[in-house]
Amino acid sequence: MNRFDKPTQVGDNYKAGGDRMVLFAGPCAAESHKICLETGAHVKELCAELGIDYVFKASFDKANRTSAGSYRGKGMEEGLEILETVKKALDVPVVTDIHESYQAAIAADVVDVLQIPAFLCRQTDLLIAAAETGKTIKIKRGQFMAPEDMKYAVDKVKEAGNDKVLLTERGASFGYHNLVVDMRSLPVMRQFAPVIFDVTHSVQQPGGMGGKSGGQRQFAPFLARAAAGAGVDGFFIETHPEPAKALSDGPNMIPLNEMEEFLKMLLEVWAVGRKYV
Repeated sequence: MNRFDKPTQVGDNYKAGGDRMVLFAGPCAAESHKICLETGAHVKELCAELGIDYVFKASFDKANRTSAGSYRGKGMEEGLEILETVKKALDVPVVTDIHESYQAAIAADVVDVLQIPAFLCRQTDLLIAAAETGKTIKIKRGQFMAPEDMKYAVDKVKEAGNDKVLLTERGASFGYHNLVVDMRSLPVMRQFAPVIFDVTHSVQQPGGMGGKSGGQRQFAPFLARAAAGAGVDGFFIETHPEPAKALSDGPNMIPLNEMEEFLKMLLEVWAVGRKYV
């Protein structure tokens, strides 16, 4: 199959779609300076040792939680302040979600990559507002979207004058409270832009714990290896020092103390998979 024309710039120093793996990783929510700095510092060190380009990830607001009582985050002002602290202290690029058009320019003053959540991947105004910041735009494929239809999300960003766009696979709805990953989606979407595989949300069970999402992290290594073998350009992994105590998405996170083994495994398979793309 055909593939995208050229690698996508990520921050000032990285490119997705080239000869190095890109990793977007961190806690689901920007819970605190301590959690974010501890997590980011550990993953940065691992990536430096393994030759992986690292982008720190955390969300200042989780606006799409299952119930109104679920933890959403610190809010925009405090959440972005945490992300800015991590960016400066660790000297790494940062990615975060935005949910409304007005948030794009504000978040872009701090972060290097704007992530469009899966449920919002068709929202034209949001995509255009994100594109107009000039930042790299990382779009998650909606659980309801055919992979070939993600071309139009990419086109919206590019037609707004921004060619720095990535796509992310996180699975499709399979009945209730379950997702399934169709590996055919990876080469299909790589026709339009570099593809990042979302390891942890691919094993999420949306709303599966009665008002909050569950997950099956035991299957994460199997899906991650399959995506690595298929030749994706990078990975998105949520990780936390104590997932059981995480305020959001703990059941699908990779424990921080397991990330070294997990990344070594991924890199080994990824190196083989890249020979065939």
